[in-house]
Amino acid sequence: MPIRQSIQPLHAYVPGEQPAGQDLLKLNTNENAYPPSPKVFEALGKLTSDDLRKYPQPTGKDLCEAIAQLHGISAEQVLVTNGSDEALALCTRAFCEHGGRVGYLKPSYSLYPVLSDIAELEKVEFPLEADFSWKMPEQVDVDFFFLTQPNAPTSLALSRSQIEELLQRCSGEVLVDEAYVDFADGSMVELMKASDRMLISRTFSKSYSLAGIRLGYLMGPAKLIEALYKIKDSYNTDIFAQRVGLAAVQDQSWMLQNVTAIRGTRERVAKALTVSGFSVMPSQTNFLFAKVPEGEDAQKIFEALRDRQVFVRYFPGELTGDYLRITIGTDEQMDRFLDELDSVRT
Repeated sequence: MPIRQSIQPLHAYVPGEQPAGQDLLKLNTNENAYPPSPKVFEALGKLTSDDLRKYPQPTGKDLCEAIAQLHGISAEQVLVTNGSDEALALCTRAFCEHGGRVGYLKPSYSLYPVLSDIAELEKVEFPLEADFSWKMPEQVDVDFFFLTQPNAPTSLALSRSQIEELLQRCSGEVLVDEAYVDFADGSMVELMKASDRMLISRTFSKSYSLAGIRLGYLMGPAKLIEALYKIKDSYNTDIFAQRVGLAAVQDQSWMLQNVTAIRGTRERVAKALTVSGFSVMPSQTNFLFAKVPEGEDAQKIFEALRDRQVFVRYFPGELTGDYLRITIGTDEQMDRFLDELDSVRT
């Protein structure tokens, strides 16, 4: 059976390890350590056999309307997707001609180059400086630009003025990937409302504690969202995701309570790591990106923690090879992490 030529050399996206077993501490994939809203489970309990027998709403209408109300936009400016990853993939198909150019920062979300390769688009990488800042060129000559805001794995966020500058300098559409925005100091939704070339993607995986249902959404100008509706799968989100997502959106106080707890733990752990000699980036996410002390080996610490069933993330490379990415869990989980870290360093 022939395989498309462009697929044969493709390097697939490598997700974080999903270990199984007892007494492990999983701080490697930025999942939320707290449970989703109780209203989520109420919504699941109300599902009937008739709900399962029928197709779901093809556009997720009720959820779109709730999201639109949350952000102060129209429902025509919202598209719900099978995780935010589907939203990113749709953009490579809708906003770039065959052989077009896709731009993104490096390091950033490693799915961007994979999606570009699948769509047979030219990849244009914009490398970050040693301190993970970005010296933006005068012209950003691409058809489409992916910007993770705040960035992963660095945990840093650009300012509004920098993103406004990107919109001015970029020749194509710009997607601001706000997967971690609820843990940050601000969103770019108001900037999106004033632009005809900017989209925002969101996910339910982080702040809403719903990584298991695979649900995300896009917001943007109605004309761009309309184009994406033309190419999405007929029923791209199922009844479970739609009902659960709606319940989660309608319980903002629960989500914000969890976010507040994570932000507090984040600051405490950042201080503890700094006292231990780590250099910790000022995080705007639900994780920390920490440089190991001089003379220590990040990969060896990563492996030693793994041997103790403590899973964090390590990214080899010139800029990232001295860092560990550590998801923020509960206070109890992070106390265990700090104890285990002390043990493997002594």
